Amino acid sequence: MSSISSIKSLIDPILTKHEVLCYECKWINEGKMRILQVAIMRSDGSMDLDTCQSVSNDISDALDKGDEISFEYYLEVCSAGAERELRSDAEISAVIGANVFVRFDKPVDKKMEVSGELLSFEDGVLIVAYRDKQRKVKITVEKSNITLIRLAVAL
Repeated sequence: MSSISSIKSLIDPILTKHEVLCYECKWINEGKMRILQVAIMRSDGSMDLDTCQSVSNDISDALDKGDEISFEYYLEVCSAGAERELRSDAEISAVIGANVFVRFDKPVDKKMEVSGELLSFEDGVLIVAYRDKQRKVKITVEKSNITLIRLAVAL
């Protein structure tokens, strides 16, 4: 399959033009069908269908003109998602004040996971406020003890 890095180089100017970021670019195989999935978002994490469609049209045109991909494929341009995984310190820092779901490697305060508001992230330590019955509780956890952190839609 065509190199993701070469595809990213080709589509970066398009993403810049539309003022969106590439959250993920990857090949997906579903049976015999090959799908190039490009997940995008604005710098504030939002996305809308019109922007996805415009970006998709421009990426499709650029890929058709180039010789990056020499086989049949489908292009899927989509939102990074309301509950996307936070993969870096920068992504975590960018969502302070947002609701997150955090799963731990080892128990913290007898819990293996919490959902709540990310209050802070400094020096590899997160503080999350969550509800325990009717009271608001804060939990402090080292990033090294986290197996998953993602945005969470508040109920």
